[in-house]
Amino acid sequence: MDDLSALGLGRDDDATDTSSSDTEREQHAEREQRAEGDEGRGRRGRRRPHSRAARALIGVSLALVALLVVAGVAAGGFALHLASSWDDATTTLDDAFPADAGRPAPADDGSLNVLLMGSDSRGDETTLDDGSPSDQRTDTMMLLHVDADRQHASVMSVMRDLWVPIPGRGEGKINSAFAHGGSPLAVQTVEQLLGARVDHVAIIDFEGFADMTTALGGVDVVSEKAFRSASSDPGSPHEYVRGVNHLEGDSALAFVRERSAFADADFQRVENQQAFLDGVLRTLVSRATLTDPTRVTGFLAATAPHVTVDADLDAGTLVALGAGLRGLRPDDVDFFTVPTAGTGTSADGQSIVLPDDAAISQLRDALRDDQVRGFLDARGGRP
Repeated sequence: MDDLSALGLGRDDDATDTSSSDTEREQHAEREQRAEGDEGRGRRGRRRPHSRAARALIGVSLALVALLVVAGVAAGGFALHLASSWDDATTTLDDAFPADAGRPAPADDGSLNVLLMGSDSRGDETTLDDGSPSDQRTDTMMLLHVDADRQHASVMSVMRDLWVPIPGRGEGKINSAFAHGGSPLAVQTVEQLLGARVDHVAIIDFEGFADMTTALGGVDVVSEKAFRSASSDPGSPHEYVRGVNHLEGDSALAFVRERSAFADADFQRVENQQAFLDGVLRTLVSRATLTDPTRVTGFLAATAPHVTVDADLDAGTLVALGAGLRGLRPDDVDFFTVPTAGTGTSADGQSIVLPDDAAISQLRDALRDDQVRGFLDARGGRP
C-alpha cells in the first residue's frame, strides 16, 4: 500500500515507487496536455471585475477542497486530529435550511449535495456567520454533488447573475437570495432551480487567503489562455502563460478575478476559477502534500476559521464520507457551469444571465438519477 492509500486517498493497486519529483514532472506534462485540449471553451458574458467576488470564489474553492481533504484523509493515521481541528475551528450555522414542507425529498441512493456560498461583503462578521438576511450577496455559488458510489464528484458553478425565480420575491439574480432571506432562502432557491435537495451548507469569508495558499506552497493551475491581469494592482500586472502557472497569494487572486482581458468576460473568469479549484485539489492530494502532515494541518488551520457550516457537517460526517472517498482522484471530479442561454436585460434594466431551461431540466433529471457524469457526456464530453 502506498502513502496515498495509507492516508485514505488513492487505490491500493496504484502503488508506485516513483519519487515525488518525478510525479510532479508527470503532472506538469499532463496539465500542459490538458491546456492544449481545452482551447476554445470560452462563453460570452458581460460583468465588471469585483475584488470581493474573487476573494469569495477563492474562499469557496478552498473550503471545498478542505471538505474533500478532511473527508479523504479520514482513514489516515492523523484523521482524529484533523477532525478535531475542523470542529474546533469552524463556525456552526444553526439555521441553514428552509422549512421541510415543499423541499425536494432526500436522495434515497446515498448521493450527497453540498451548497458552497461566498459573500461579496467583508462587512458584519456576525451576520455572515449566522447566515441571516443582510445586504450581503452570495457572489459565488457552487454545488458539490458526490455520487452515491463515491467514485465521482461534480462541482457546478452557478453564474452569479443567473435570472431565476426567488421564492416569495419574484424573479431576480440568484445571488440576491442570500441578501433577502439568508441561507434558508438561498438553499430554497437553488433547490427550486435544480430540483435536488441540498444536504449541507458551507458559507465562506475570505480573510486569510494568502495564508491558505502559502500553506500549500502555491498551486499549479492550467490556464487555457495567455493573458495579463492588472485588476489587483495596475502598477504591477501579473502575466500568465497558456499552460501551467504557479500561483500564490496575489497572483492567484488576480488570476481568478480577471475578466477584462477576455472577449467572453465573466464566463471565462468562471472557467479560470474552476481551473484554480482543480489546481488546489490536485496540489492537496499530491504525494508531496499528503506525506507532509505539517502541510495538511497548516492548510486546514488556515482554512477552517473562515468556514461556517451547517450543524450536521461536523467531523463525524466528514469521517464517514471519507470512508467512501478513499479512491477519489482529481480526475474523478468534474467541473462545469449550470447551463446558460446567453445574457440579456431584465425589465428593470439589470444586466442578467439567462438560464438554459431545457438543459437545466436535463440536469435536474441527472441529479435526481445520480447521473451527472452521464449528463456531461451527453452534452459533448466532460471538460
